[in-house]
Amino acid sequence: MARLTNREVAAKFDLIADLLQIRGDNIFRINSYRNAAQTIRDLPRDLYAIQAEGRLTELPDIGGAIAAKIEELLTTGEIKFLKELAEEVPVSLAELLQINGVGPKKVKLFWEELGITTIDQLKAAAEAGQLQKLSGMGKKSEQKILEGIAALANRTNRISIGVALPIALQILNDLLQMPQVIKGDIAGSLRRRRATIGDIDILVAAEDAAPIMDAFVSRSDVGRVLGHGPTKSSIELVQGLQADLRVLPPERYGTALSYFTGSQAHNIRLRELALKQGLSLNEHAFTKTDGSNEEILCATEAEVYEVLGLPWIPPELREDRGEIEAALRGELPTLITESDICGDLHMHTTWSDGKNSIEEMVTAAKERGLQYVVITDHSQSLGIANGLSVERLLAQQAEIRRINALMGEDFHILHGTEMEIRADGTLDYPDEILAQLDFVIASLHVGLRQERDQITKRILNAIQNPHVDMIGHLRGRLIPEREGADMDIDAILASAAKHGTILEINANPRRLDLDESHARHAQDLGVRLAINTDAHDTAQLDVMHFGVSNARRGWIRPETVINTQDASQFLNWLSARNHL
Repeated sequence: MARLTNREVAAKFDLIADLLQIRGDNIFRINSYRNAAQTIRDLPRDLYAIQAEGRLTELPDIGGAIAAKIEELLTTGEIKFLKELAEEVPVSLAELLQINGVGPKKVKLFWEELGITTIDQLKAAAEAGQLQKLSGMGKKSEQKILEGIAALANRTNRISIGVALPIALQILNDLLQMPQVIKGDIAGSLRRRRATIGDIDILVAAEDAAPIMDAFVSRSDVGRVLGHGPTKSSIELVQGLQADLRVLPPERYGTALSYFTGSQAHNIRLRELALKQGLSLNEHAFTKTDGSNEEILCATEAEVYEVLGLPWIPPELREDRGEIEAALRGELPTLITESDICGDLHMHTTWSDGKNSIEEMVTAAKERGLQYVVITDHSQSLGIANGLSVERLLAQQAEIRRINALMGEDFHILHGTEMEIRADGTLDYPDEILAQLDFVIASLHVGLRQERDQITKRILNAIQNPHVDMIGHLRGRLIPEREGADMDIDAILASAAKHGTILEINANPRRLDLDESHARHAQDLGVRLAINTDAHDTAQLDVMHFGVSNARRGWIRPETVINTQDASQFLNWLSARNHL
């Protein structure tokens, strides 16, 4: 029996959750399998090792019943319960849930009414006009499904940066502890902080590569060794990710790090600049093209750029989007850093769907060096997130005022809301209630597959409301499974600039919304941005760096971001908007 990776085990429990959801089981039962899958997927250790230690039930969200199913799967290669469930609900139906706009109720409808069990069958039925005859469906719904199928075909197997980066950092840190390693870095798209990555690239500088390679392929989290060479090795981790390691002589490290960081388009531009100076450039060195073949070695990236007459260019900018031209002009931007952030304007507590109390969240924020936060639990119509009625919202306000008084003068807690922009375009609280809040976020969570004009009008209506301070995670995307809503971004950015409404860069690595291109355009138009964690527990307060990296990819400067203001400045800004 083939050994399973953690990701493969997690996929089995996700499949159980999907089939139960299609069948219409209790949401708590479904979520128990979904949460278990996430726990398994996030494990830094091989699940087999944890099983051998008899510690499965010590894992979060793994109770006795699920632990038994894990044991069964690792021992026999199958889960009897899943096999029985698959006899009742075709496994292929779970694939339909990957289509944007197709939920479990629609999957069940297609299956029971038309006998559809595969994506190909669904596509054929939609093209034949059969879906619009079903209850609750129409021609537009049918077209949306065809568009969703086309989008699914273009989707890649790239991994969220939120999954890949912690794993890569752990591997790198382990390598840096070895006496042979002089220095090391993450490379590739992960170093450029792209929202998704294909695999993990790591470079280290050392004189003796052999013991480093041996240690790399012998890690406890290795599922399979894909290659074990003298200067390059590849492994597949138990999480399912591929990781590649290259070991370079210290004197050649700079050119290698620059080359393997990329992007390809950026590297091409560097090579063009080198040729103009009578040099060729590859991952090993510069080489003179005068026939002498004399090499110029670079131990650091700064030396690479210096040879080309350029300042060092931050990795996040290396996408050939004008960074070479800006560097030649001496006009590279001063990019925002995490240390610039003074407050967090978006977080949730146990009052809605968060896991920690107000006091726990604000204490954790203060410990992380922030000066102020805004508590922004969900509004009333978002029932799935335990949204606050007007009465509960006002009760929460009194609680926040009480806790704020206990925090001292060096920390400020403000009361806000993440208010739903309803499917019909109206807002979830009346203006007289919004006027009593310190800070108001308006966000889309429902109706994300509406027509472009309708979605745009909903956002514009929120922007134009004088009580709305910020639009949260504008397009509502979830990486990698859900694309953002289709909307007229140009019209929205122009309106935000006109009305002084903040647009959020949501730091949750599954969102990173605004994306970097929209953030850069917003900055060019004078739109104020905010980078927030959207934390639902204290640990998620640590995702701020993902949002900052996304902002850096968008060339964002500190002064563009409202929550780089210190507490006094931010409170003055609120006062000017007639909140305080």
